[in-house]
Amino acid sequence: PGTPPAYCGGTRHTSCLLWRATRHTSLFTIDSVTLKLDPSGEVTSGTLMNLNCEVSVSHDQSNPMTHSFNFLRDDVLVYSKNTTESAALHQLNPARAANSGTYKCQVIVQDKSKGSRTHRLTVTGLQTPVLQVTSQILFEGDEVAATCSAPDESGSLLFHFYQDQEKIKQVRAIGNSVGTRLELKHAGDKHLRCYFEITMLPDAGRSNNSNTVKVMVKELFITPVMNILPGKNVIEGDIVEFVCRVVNPPSNVTVFLNKDKRVLKTASISLSHSLRVLAEDSGEYVCKVERGNVQKEAYESIKVKELFSKPVLVMKPREVFETERFTLNCDTDRYSHERINIGDVKYSLYRNQVLLTSGGNYSATAHPSLNGNYSCQAQAQGRGQTKKIFKNSTQIVLKAKVPVSVPLLSVVGGRLILGKPFQLQCQSDNGSLPITYTLLSPHRQAEFRVVRRPWDLALFNITSIHRSSDIHSFSCKAENNPSQPYMESSGDHLRRTATIIEPVSRPVLTLTPKMGDVAEGEDLTLTCTVQRGTPPITYTWYHTKSALPLLSKTTNDMRLSHSFQGVSREHGGGYYCVTNNPSNDSQRSAMVTVGVKLAGWKKGLIAAFCILLTVSLIIIILVKKCLLPFRRERTVELSVKPASTKTDETLRLTHGEVNEAANVTPGVMGRSVWSDHVSGSESDDQTSEETTEVPEPQYTEVHPQEVGPTRAPVKKGTDTVYSEVRNSNQGKTDILFNVH
Repeated sequence: PGTPPAYCGGTRHTSCLLWRATRHTSLFTIDSVTLKLDPSGEVTSGTLMNLNCEVSVSHDQSNPMTHSFNFLRDDVLVYSKNTTESAALHQLNPARAANSGTYKCQVIVQDKSKGSRTHRLTVTGLQTPVLQVTSQILFEGDEVAATCSAPDESGSLLFHFYQDQEKIKQVRAIGNSVGTRLELKHAGDKHLRCYFEITMLPDAGRSNNSNTVKVMVKELFITPVMNILPGKNVIEGDIVEFVCRVVNPPSNVTVFLNKDKRVLKTASISLSHSLRVLAEDSGEYVCKVERGNVQKEAYESIKVKELFSKPVLVMKPREVFETERFTLNCDTDRYSHERINIGDVKYSLYRNQVLLTSGGNYSATAHPSLNGNYSCQAQAQGRGQTKKIFKNSTQIVLKAKVPVSVPLLSVVGGRLILGKPFQLQCQSDNGSLPITYTLLSPHRQAEFRVVRRPWDLALFNITSIHRSSDIHSFSCKAENNPSQPYMESSGDHLRRTATIIEPVSRPVLTLTPKMGDVAEGEDLTLTCTVQRGTPPITYTWYHTKSALPLLSKTTNDMRLSHSFQGVSREHGGGYYCVTNNPSNDSQRSAMVTVGVKLAGWKKGLIAAFCILLTVSLIIIILVKKCLLPFRRERTVELSVKPASTKTDETLRLTHGEVNEAANVTPGVMGRSVWSDHVSGSESDDQTSEETTEVPEPQYTEVHPQEVGPTRAPVKKGTDTVYSEVRNSNQGKTDILFNVH
């Protein structure tokens, strides 16, 4: 509902139909839409075809609803009808091949739409076309207007026209007929016919041939005639007249005179053309007559003999260098004895189209000012002729060659490194190409390079040289004229321009002090020295404890030092240096080892400590020896048990457990044990020096006596047991045994 679309002025566009159908809404539903084809399936062309569409709608209105029936072929609307009836009929009367396709009925009721099932219709056979022409009698080359039509067909048609068995034209038409013009070229009776095809239905095939129309084509008598005066064999300079005409010509006839597809002259009915001929005018001429699309031709040939041959300009030598002499000579080798003598031919020489000299010979010394385009002109007038004949030779371009200048020998890149490959270039500033360059050296075979183009270079690959003086042995020569001596380079330019780089030798690293051992706090100097090498030289020092360099410095000197002020223990280790120069060939020295000793004051302190320790030990030993005579013996009950699990076992004997007293005598072997802790410590010290198998503890009865602390050996087999008798705080007497 609302305003209709702007393009709905009577059109059957689907959106317009939908708009019209939906202006009034109500409660309804489209139950079904049915399309029937009568007859169905495949029918022949010309059959009456009925397409009946029925719709079933359920609604709540008392009045019938408006139905919009849309008949579609291949989804394209071909017929539409609005009605309150529940059925609509679309007739194909008669059915043609263009009506073939898939049909469907789409019904629109207000804002709802429903379609039927699709049905395939195939119409076989095409209508036989009709051919008509405007004239059946005409002349060859004329055109006739022809019309081919199939009134009952529809769609886009392609028409074919035939003359007898030859197809002469095809035309595409939107409608069911087409008019065109057919050209009939040759005389005689011609039979014309046509047929058509439907462009959009290639499966429909082609129609039958139309009716045949007979057309009589009369021959057009316009045969041309050509005459050549005074004849077909003439000599250069003669006047020749060409006459071209038509006998009993019809109206609208044009005559042409052609040679080598070039029109010399044209006129109506007939023409005459005069020409002072030269040798190049020899050949075939065509007289052509044209009326409409009809052409007739006549052919005649003439032969023109040369009055004299084309002059030939010769330069000797063919290639000339500056300061050399050259000559130019102009001459002809043939002439017509009937008309002229050899002396009748006159010559002139030109440079850049400006007269150089009258005559056929010229000689000069080559110079850049004489470079240019040289040509020769010959002229003669035959007997009985009114005008001279001029002929020009082919041009010769003279460009005097430049002698090669003294070549210069240089190192490519400007520098070379001893012991490595490099390139030499030999080049002359002046000289015409090609130039042959030769590299010379006493110690190698001569090498050649030919430079033919301006951008080419004469390069020579040299393996290497090992001394700077070897560069002076190279020289090169250049030549571009075999008749002149070659030009040879000198070694001065190479010596002045070449930069020779000698790689550095293997460096030597030396130490100061020289022995390599230095005390803490002293200074250490590392000196890196090379015997040869082109400066500047870069020296780099390394310590084996670090991957990073200690120092890197560039200088022109052959040696360089690096010093450490007040060395410490961490300065010890290996050192080496690496040298490099513009040759980029690094060299590494051998590694030297630096040892850092203790400072003198530290050594004195250690010596003093050792002396003090020694004196202390001696005093302790003397004190022990003085105390040994003051021992007491005492009989007690001994209770013996191991005092330690160490190698030197200490046995403890308690009063009351010892039944036998030992006679204790001072001994000089063994060490005194004054307590369990001292015994254990001394046992450990002794064990660290020597490991002794410990026997099972031996028990000896000791009778208690009132004695002081004493120490005496007790024999048991081969072993000696050192004992110590002490008074305990509990009133008991302890006897300690050290068993070894």
